[in-house]
Parts: sequence; C-alpha cells; structure tokens
Amino acid sequence: MFIGLETLRERIHGVVMNKGEQGHEIDGLVSKLESLPESYDAMLDFANSLSDLPIRSDWQYVEPNGIEDIWAESKPNRNQGAISPVDINDSAKRVESAFLGSVAGCMLGKPLEAMLTGDEIRSALETIGDWPMDEYVSNKVKEYVPWVHRSFHETAREFIDYVAPDDDINYTIMGMLILEEFGPDFTHDNVQDLWLKHLNFHTTFGPARTTLLRSGLESLDRFTLASFLEKGGVGRRDHGEQTPGHLKMFHNFLNPGDELCGAAIRADAYGYACPGRPQDAANMAWRDASFTHNRTGIYGTMFIAAAIAAAQVVSDRMEIIDIALQYVPQKSRFYERVAACLAVIKDSDSWEEGYERINDKYGEYGHCRVYQESGMLINTLKFAENVGHGICIQVSQGADTDSYGATAGSLLGAYFGPGYLEERWLEPFNDDIHSGMAWFFERSLSNLALRMGELPGKITPQLA
Repeated sequence: MFIGLETLRERIHGVVMNKGEQGHEIDGLVSKLESLPESYDAMLDFANSLSDLPIRSDWQYVEPNGIEDIWAESKPNRNQGAISPVDINDSAKRVESAFLGSVAGCMLGKPLEAMLTGDEIRSALETIGDWPMDEYVSNKVKEYVPWVHRSFHETAREFIDYVAPDDDINYTIMGMLILEEFGPDFTHDNVQDLWLKHLNFHTTFGPARTTLLRSGLESLDRFTLASFLEKGGVGRRDHGEQTPGHLKMFHNFLNPGDELCGAAIRADAYGYACPGRPQDAANMAWRDASFTHNRTGIYGTMFIAAAIAAAQVVSDRMEIIDIALQYVPQKSRFYERVAACLAVIKDSDSWEEGYERINDKYGEYGHCRVYQESGMLINTLKFAENVGHGICIQVSQGADTDSYGATAGSLLGAYFGPGYLEERWLEPFNDDIHSGMAWFFERSLSNLALRMGELPGKITPQLA
C-alpha cells in the first residue's frame, strides 16, 4: 500500500464526518474506526462499508450527484436554452474583462488566504491605515494578522512583479484548454488526461489532489513490458485495455472534503463560454466538478458557472442570482442556505451589514465551505460599484480570499464588461503571468485574456 496507516485512518475519519454532514447515520463509526487493527485490509473494508450507510429518518434534503437526477430536482420551469439574445462580440469583451478581473481578485486575496475572518482583516488594515481596502495588500499587514499565505513574498503589493502561480487561475486555464480541445461534451477521461499533462501535484489540494494521485496510478495501467521494450523504454500501451475505475474508491470513500470549494474554483471558463445559457454552463460545470466532488461541491460549481453565464446578459444583479439558483437541486442544503443568504442581502443596506448578517447566520461554514462564501459573493455583486471595488469587498469579508476573490472578479467582469477595472489593478503584473503549469507556455496576460474571449464564439455555436 502506498499510503501510511495513520494517514489512511485520518482520511477515512474525514469521510465519516462528511457522511454525517450529508445526512447518513454515523453513530459509533468513529469509535469503530479508532478500534480497528493496524491493517490495510481492515481499514479498506471499513471504508467500503461506508457506501451502504442509511440516511437518517429526519433528513429533509434530496441531493443527487448524477446530472439527470440533478435536473429532475432543479426548478422545473427553468429556461433550458438561451435566456436572452447574445452579441458574441460583446460577450468576448466581457469574458476578457472577467478573466482579468479574476486574476486581479485572486492576487488581491492571495496574501490573506490564511483562514482569516472579515473582522480580522478589517482590524489589521485599519491598524496600518489601509481601510477600506482599495489596493493590493501591503507587506505591513503581516505584523497584524495571525498568519499570511506563503506566497506573500510575491503577492504583497511591494513585491508584485507578475501574476504569481495560483490554483484558482490554473483551473480557469484548464477549463479553457478542456473546451478548446474537446468542446462542451468533454468527459472525465478528457479532464484526467489534461490534468496529468498540465498540473503539478503540489499545486492541487483536497479532492483534486486525491483525484490526480488516483489518475496517476491508473495511468500506470496504460503501459506493458512489451510496449516498454518495443518503444525503447517509453510509450503508451498498444496492447490490451485500460481498466478504469479500479481505484474508484478514492473518489467515494477516501476523499474527505468532497463538498468544499475545490471544484467551484473551476467553474469560470464554463460560464465564460455560455453567455446567456446558464443551463449549458451548469452542465459543463457538472462534467468537471463531478470528477472530484459530490453534492454541495458540485452544486456550488454549477451555481457559479450559471451566474457568470447569466451576468453577461442580465442587468438586474439579484435576478442573476435568482436565475443561477434555478440550476441546482431545490431541496438541497446548498439551495436552502444560499437562498437564505440571498434574502438577507436583498434586505441589507450596505455590504458591511450584509457581511455581518451572513456571518452571524453561517459563520460556522468558514474557509472553503461554500455556503457562507456564496453568500459573500452575492453581497459583493449587490454592492460593487465596479470590478476593483467589488474584489475589495469580497476579500474584505475573509474566508477563502483568493478563490472567491477570483470568482468575484469573474462575475463582476462578466456583468460590468470592459472599462470597469482600472488599469492600476493590472499594471503591477507587467503583462506577465506565471502559471506553473507543465506544457503551457503562454506568459502574456493580455494574450491569455484574448484567448479566453474566444470561448463564446467557439462554444456557443455548438450549443444552439
């Protein structure tokens, strides 16, 4: 076995906790797990048994993972096609703005990606005279917060010279590459192949890292001794068939965090590619998210993609959210909690009030846990005066500051369009982006934005 026994036990413990949050009966399972012998067979048998856990009798939610079941549980009378006529040229410019906004939002939030609350961020910025936030984070702030992100030496404003590597940006690029190469009907196998080609293991986290590890192990089945010798030691197997899925338990039973935001940060490109077509955007988001995540982890991704798609054609900001919520299961925890956040934001007079009310209601769902952060995103959308102002609101609310800073930038850029992100947010990058991705060589941020802007013209005709 390639994983230590203690690590295996910890991962299974995380899965048990996940199962509890998902409505399964887990009484006594933690104690049973702790009492298991130091045996891989015993622990893996226990992990496999988690697939048959009954649902609690008081569980009120319906949360499928399969797309047809998801659509059956989504709003019945939702628009399944185009919700508005689309000008592809206008959309191209909006997508360019969205991508640049996401980069700025990500870099703004990255130094503070340290599980900080909005109150902790505000206190620190007030101390150094930078409140309200209106520029990239100063190096000075590290003296007044419990922790800063390890990228601080590249992403604090005194040091910024390029777009630093970040998984949120990389996943948007990956979405672009997936759509460019395979189109809207891409498969998990397509995603797996491109992940293996482009992603560094250490730039992935949570279920994405779990799945990349599994994918790497499964790729060993593509080679035989015969093909190895035949091709001088390298080459893809020509004999026999791959046996996909023999490590499927990694996804189902050894994958703690499958409801966190690690798939939601992969939604952007699908929203870009589908102006005015939220169901198509959500469908592509499902194809990607279900590769690694389940339930809330999938729905949060579909919601963001649908919102970005709608934002390109809908002028009423809260209507964008109303629309996006139609494309997730209506009896899910995600719908219940995000709809509650929406109601709070609609009734708030400032983003500060909105934040406090959401934090009071869902503060237990902190860094990466989707519900509160989705509410914060809605809060940002309502009160943003432009893209730069909006990403500052988003990051000021804390939690996963770089991920949702990037998402906010995408959503606001798609909504406002070109001209609403001041050049001062892009100048520090010197038109230079360091992705850290293998076999991806684009270094010009502006060229990459133009390439993103081509997605609507490439993908929309395939959806009509």
